[in-house]
Amino acid sequence: MNASAQASPSNLLDEDSAVKSLAALAQAHRLRAFRALVVAGPEGLTPGVIAEQLGMAPSALSFHLKELSHAGLVSSEPRGRHLIYRAEFSRMNALLGYLTEQCCQGESCAAVSTTKKK
Repeated sequence: MNASAQASPSNLLDEDSAVKSLAALAQAHRLRAFRALVVAGPEGLTPGVIAEQLGMAPSALSFHLKELSHAGLVSSEPRGRHLIYRAEFSRMNALLGYLTEQCCQGESCAAVSTTKKK
């Protein structure tokens, strides 16, 4: 397969999927939960550990994890009597790729400083 035939991460995400992912992250508790899972890496975390880290009621966390899951940003796997949640790094990278490609035309998105030197 040649390089042009390979799908870039952003090609895997269409506009509707990007909006769904961004909407899921546009809430403080969900963003914190997602960040905790990103930090945990591939090993993931149980909902109990996430709730404890975030100081959140387990029932509220369950709602937020469900929203992140529906957006494709997290996955869960049963392990014994527990669920292990993991960040979906491929989806996160696809979203970042989409934003870079679609919003910055593939260029650096660094903002130009408008402050004047004294």
